[in-house]
Amino acid sequence: MTIKAQDVKALREKTGLGMMECKKALQEADGNLDDAIKNLRKSSALKAEKKASRTAVEGVILSKLSDKEIIFVEVNCETDFVAKDENFVSFCNETLNTAIEHSSKKDLLDEVSKSMEDQRMSLVQKIGENIIIRKIEKVSGEILESYIHSNKKIAAGVSLQEGSKDIAKEIAMHIAATNPLVISPEDLDESYINSEREIFRSQVEKENKPEEIREKMIEGKLNKQLADVSLLKQPFVKDPSKTVEVFLSESNAKISSFIRLEVGEGIEVEKKDFAEEVQSQLES
Repeated sequence: MTIKAQDVKALREKTGLGMMECKKALQEADGNLDDAIKNLRKSSALKAEKKASRTAVEGVILSKLSDKEIIFVEVNCETDFVAKDENFVSFCNETLNTAIEHSSKKDLLDEVSKSMEDQRMSLVQKIGENIIIRKIEKVSGEILESYIHSNKKIAAGVSLQEGSKDIAKEIAMHIAATNPLVISPEDLDESYINSEREIFRSQVEKENKPEEIREKMIEGKLNKQLADVSLLKQPFVKDPSKTVEVFLSESNAKISSFIRLEVGEGIEVEKKDFAEEVQSQLES
């Protein structure tokens, strides 16, 4: 049957897909626009399933302050180009709003992922990349502030027991820059401390020094490492002459919790040679 140009245009406007794909879908649906959309959604599921195995390490982090809590969402895609696409950005904003609506739910990530699944699969079909709602995190408290770097790839949130929002903002920016693991050394897991101690022990074993001196060297290295990963002991980024602990004390402020997120952090990227990459794209 003959497919009208205005029908193809209408389907493109509703789906954002290419002209030929829309024309083919209308032909298969005997010109029925609603049936064509249903068929495309079914094929979207198939395409999304194929693309789900591809690593999504780019993306953005968004946040919003709501009802004495900051909600962060990390949404991943495969390329930085798509991370700037208006359709992807719109999906991320809708994901954040959905997280705010469901913020009281116990498994927030699962709840939001289920609510956004149809939109996610449609977006996968439209832009041709794997899309993942990877993280949803919250920081709660009375004095809250967040910071997101201009590229939207690094974010931090801070809750203060005492102090002001301005101080919380300063600390959030510091955390984004330095990536501390804990507030103070006392908060570190014993397993982490033991692991670091063994690393330093192996380093100083080669030193031709008495055992007593080597042990002091180990403890010195260990104490420095524990300070480096502990927020309060780090030199304050805006004034390295003082630690964060001193800065907070001078500001009559006290921190209760923080969080830091970085797009793609912890994701292992599978390395392929060029031939393998081309072959995998052909098969998808």
